[in-house]
Amino acid sequence: MKNFKILLTLFILLCSFNIAAEAKNKKNTPDYRVEYLNLDWWQKYNDPVLTDYITTAFKNNQDLKIASFNVKQSEQVVKMAFAGQLPQVGFQGDLFRDFSSSTVKFGDVVIPDYKQSNFFLPLTMSYEIDIWGENYLRTKSFKKQHEIVKQNERASYISLTSAVASQYFNLIKFDKLIKDQEELVKLQTEIVRLEEIKYNNGLCPVTELMDEKQLLTQLKEELNVYIDKRLIVARELGVLTGLREKDLSQMARSDYSMPELLPLPETINAEVIQYRPDYLKAEDYIEKIGIDAKVARRDFLPKFILYGQAGFSAYNFTNIFGNHTFKSLAGVVPSLDLFTGGAKMARLRWTKLELEKARQMYEKTILTSIQEVNDSLGGAKTREKNYKESVKRYNLENEKYKLADKKFNIGAKSHLDLMKDSEKLIVADKDKVNNQVNYLISTVDIYKAVGGKDFTTVNDNL
Repeated sequence: MKNFKILLTLFILLCSFNIAAEAKNKKNTPDYRVEYLNLDWWQKYNDPVLTDYITTAFKNNQDLKIASFNVKQSEQVVKMAFAGQLPQVGFQGDLFRDFSSSTVKFGDVVIPDYKQSNFFLPLTMSYEIDIWGENYLRTKSFKKQHEIVKQNERASYISLTSAVASQYFNLIKFDKLIKDQEELVKLQTEIVRLEEIKYNNGLCPVTELMDEKQLLTQLKEELNVYIDKRLIVARELGVLTGLREKDLSQMARSDYSMPELLPLPETINAEVIQYRPDYLKAEDYIEKIGIDAKVARRDFLPKFILYGQAGFSAYNFTNIFGNHTFKSLAGVVPSLDLFTGGAKMARLRWTKLELEKARQMYEKTILTSIQEVNDSLGGAKTREKNYKESVKRYNLENEKYKLADKKFNIGAKSHLDLMKDSEKLIVADKDKVNNQVNYLISTVDIYKAVGGKDFTTVNDNL
């Protein structure tokens, strides 16, 4: 009994040390989610307001918090599976009294009716001998599932940060478009006023005046659309970053010219898809199902369970810890399912079919990933070309306006015609801003397509 108490004490101390060590390791482990943010990449746009929004989303966004909770739950599932590999120790007391017992026979020995109490206070231990490694493989399968959940979390971070950047770029775009549009409305209002003077003096037909008024209404409608879209984008950015609606009117942003335009690579190696969460998930899922297939096969084999009890048994509670009350036993329980109605075979076949399906999903993921990378790069190159062409067009329009201004200064051009030339310059500026921000957003699309990596140097790392 003394040896049993010593072993029990050592077991409890060992468990306590393991729990303390695990807690200490968790405390000293850096937050891996900070790496998912990839702030070094977002700083390449040279816009501190953008990185502030990324950080704010990391702190406040509910989707990221849900993804983190899913990872933590998955960790607990792995621990529960690992617990199946360890011995199980529990306490199950047996306290009862026979008020009236029937006659009991042990061969020729006859015990007549009796009354007595029974007290049995044992520790019960059981352990399934993992001869075939089935429990180990089951834990390994849950670990693979945990890796899949972590990739889901990483995908959430890539998707969210990309959405925050895109909406932020749209927000500063609409700021500039609204400013230009307000200038257009102001100019067109003055043009309508001058046209009315011309019409009243009989210098222009009524149709010319009506055309200018019609254009003014169109410009005002377009301004209203821009204002509405900016409000929608601000609300979406507020949801992504977890900001309250009362803060939307005061949301910080830089000028549209602040974010830096990143250079595009000529090509992106197809091997870049190995960084994508969906690709890694597909790989992990194949490995997981392969492990599940092994578990399903080994489920046909016999199992062996070690069991034992050690405790105190007495007929009088006052003597429960007295001499000759200690009781212990141990044994082995072999078990083999001889007939389960085909359930085990059905599970094995289902797992094999799921493995084939996982392989097809893996092949599809490869093709889809390569397509998304190529599409995002091709789209970005097109938007880069459009932006450069719009810059050329704006520069030409600016030169034309300067010439018109010189003609106005020497009296060779009217103020009304100069204002119309100014409108053309503003329209060219709007096109330039649109193409510039579209180019910015297309670089974010590439970042998302390559799995949250720096696409400007990703080919160097392969």
